[in-house]
Amino acid sequence: MRYFLFLFLFSFSILAANAQDASVEQSTYGIQAGFLGVWGHYESKLSNSMALRSELGLDAGIYSNSFIGTREFFLVPALTLEPRWYYNLNKRVSKSRRIDGNSGNFVSIKTTYHPDIVIGSVADNLNFISDISIIPTWGIRRHVGQHFTYETGIGIGYIRYFKEKNVYLNDYDGLILNLHLRIGYRF
Repeated sequence: MRYFLFLFLFSFSILAANAQDASVEQSTYGIQAGFLGVWGHYESKLSNSMALRSELGLDAGIYSNSFIGTREFFLVPALTLEPRWYYNLNKRVSKSRRIDGNSGNFVSIKTTYHPDIVIGSVADNLNFISDISIIPTWGIRRHVGQHFTYETGIGIGYIRYFKEKNVYLNDYDGLILNLHLRIGYRF
């Protein structure tokens, strides 16, 4: 009986050690570049499956004036806070797949603010209007090698533009699409 009890307790301790939940990293940071910008990011652990991503970057834009036939390229600072839920970490571990650097599928609420600062050349008569967007997003992040990453995501959400005083346009709000494909380097 004692032998059986010892074997039971020993087996249970081994199973309990193996049944630990997979977890996001305590913190991770890096840089990413995509078709329309460059960003630096930092993720901090909130729970085993949740992380808070903060991001500072430059979103690219193109202004076209078909009347005089000009196109202008500009960059706008972007400040983003994004809680992410990595929902398949345990499944990835059970299939012996990587979860380092928070590799996995995620659902998030991406909140981005663009101040009315423009980097680049724009015509003197143009004025960039600041905005804030809140976009529920589904995405994946994977690692290649030790430091390189790729990430893609899609979501649809709400955007609000803020007008300045003495501008004849009304405030505008509506739908916005978040479709991103980024490559990056994790430090």
